[in-house]
Amino acid sequence: MHVVVVGSFNLDHVWQADTLPAPGATLAGRYHTGPGGKGFNQAIAACRAGAETAFFCALGDDAGARIASHLAKIDGLRLIAHLSANTPTGSAGIFVDRQGRNSIVIGAGANAELTPAHLAAQDTLFRLAKVVLVQLETRIDTVHKALAMARDAGARTVLNPAPANAESSAELLALADVITPNETEFAALIARHTALQIPAEAVASASDAVLHSHCRTLHPGGSVVITLGSAGCFVSHGENRHGDSHSHYRLPACPAKVVDTTGAGDAFNGAFCAAWAQHPCRALAEHLTFASRYAARACEREGAALAMPQLAPA
Repeated sequence: MHVVVVGSFNLDHVWQADTLPAPGATLAGRYHTGPGGKGFNQAIAACRAGAETAFFCALGDDAGARIASHLAKIDGLRLIAHLSANTPTGSAGIFVDRQGRNSIVIGAGANAELTPAHLAAQDTLFRLAKVVLVQLETRIDTVHKALAMARDAGARTVLNPAPANAESSAELLALADVITPNETEFAALIARHTALQIPAEAVASASDAVLHSHCRTLHPGGSVVITLGSAGCFVSHGENRHGDSHSHYRLPACPAKVVDTTGAGDAFNGAFCAAWAQHPCRALAEHLTFASRYAARACEREGAALAMPQLAPA
């Protein structure tokens, strides 16, 4: 098993309009629905990027669960789901404007029912994993358990600390070899875990020295990859540079004809973990460059999970 992803599955309800809705506004637009959830998006991305992938989640005993099972089977994704009889599958309301920007509201549903005990029953699978990837759309104790089990098994650990308002702790961050916030998430983490402050809108334009210093304060024992949208990403390492020559650097974004950025971060994370798991001796920068290229292609299609391209690392 190359990659194990622990996280959320949602049914996405997507409305597209010229602008994002303001309070009290009613807009005309287009609607479609499809599979999503950060965990599922990232698992599908890892799978379609060429990695043998397993996905742990919790689902309702409903149509959403049947959709998840059907799509996982089509993609060859190993789905390990706890079924909650009394709680519906998670859902998300997504608004997308003509620039591809989005606003999202999530109803956790069954995602909140995934417990540490469900993971503990699958210890063997964690011991086969090369990389374990988690996010923060499920219970924090479950996320902590996943990272701890991965560490015990000798797998590399990646935490995508999203959404920005989710609970986290210093102990949780310390269990991750790499954390992958976007600008908003990075600003929230800095405010929550350090005495420093940096506005989200100022992250991309901050100097490399300032960002590296902030990253070392936030996550002294590990690496931080800040995704910056069209500005690419910033990388900061602690003692372990994972094959990179420099302690910190920037990588440019790959050009894209943007249609929908909803799953861009998930595409990046899934593809990064897929590449890292399949080629563990290559420098991290190579995997991040592949992830940037993969995310750019995902932005050129509508949707989240179904927008992930079929593209294997070279």
